[in-house]
Amino acid sequence: MSMLRHNRVVAGSLALLLTASACASDSAQGPTDLSSVPVVESTTTSTTVPPTTTTTIVATTTVPPTTTTTTTIPEVTPLMAPLVAVGQKDGFETARIQERLLELGFWLMLVDGDYGTTTKQAVMAFQKYMGLEATASVDQATADALTLSTTRAVGQSNEPGTLVEVDKDKQVLFIMNAGKLLWALNISTGSGQYFLEMNQKDLVTWETGRSLTPSGRYKINREKSEGWWDGDLGQIYRPKYFNGGIAIHGSKKIPNYPASHGCVRVSTSAMDMIWASGFIPKKTPVWVYGNDIEAEGEPPVIPTTTTTTTTLPVDPNLTTTIAPA
Repeated sequence: MSMLRHNRVVAGSLALLLTASACASDSAQGPTDLSSVPVVESTTTSTTVPPTTTTTIVATTTVPPTTTTTTTIPEVTPLMAPLVAVGQKDGFETARIQERLLELGFWLMLVDGDYGTTTKQAVMAFQKYMGLEATASVDQATADALTLSTTRAVGQSNEPGTLVEVDKDKQVLFIMNAGKLLWALNISTGSGQYFLEMNQKDLVTWETGRSLTPSGRYKINREKSEGWWDGDLGQIYRPKYFNGGIAIHGSKKIPNYPASHGCVRVSTSAMDMIWASGFIPKKTPVWVYGNDIEAEGEPPVIPTTTTTTTTLPVDPNLTTTIAPA
């Protein structure tokens, strides 16, 4: 190999000298004698370069399985400042409580800071729903529950369309639509007790029985839209009947316990809202569920009518006999 390189260098040198001679022939000196040109031996150093090795480093990353996290967005906006106990006082804090009750689905008439009848009814309905003492006053426990609630109230139905639920255990009425609450109302259903009362439309007739709101599935089948009506056991306001003479109707008294003869009492303002909204027209399903209170004592006995005949003494001075009228 080194001999080959040597010969190539010599040949290259000769070519270079020939070229130089050709260029010099134009000069006065004439051609150059190549035999006198010394041969310069070139030494080439051979370096063996090792083959290049390419190393590819692949980083292996283990990707964990994808985890889907479902975030439940609260239906009710969290409060920046907690609500405070106001009792039944009017004012700015009461307005905040009214707004919160509406957000949670408990109907009342206005957000005006006035602790009026519908606010009391809404507070009582919320307390019943949450299992708190139903006082209709906002104590600290009620204020805390209002502050911490994140979802609207809800009944048990998820049926399509509008349905009225009467929960006898909670004593709350739910107007539901496709499983979503429209409004929750404070109510008073049958007391469960026996009664004996005079018929208000026929004062010689006694009415007796047990004050029950029977559980079951019904539909609104008749109604009276205007004002107060005389029922057998008292006046009722704008009733919507669903089970014989049993109706959802307005009343001036909706306490925190079952107290009716069997009807479902709501406030007169709530009854006006029901009519104005058109939420409960005829044929609306009504689902009554829950437990009845046990009756105390024995069923009463209807008094029997007793006729008493009185004989008046005859005045010997009179010639006419006077008989009783």
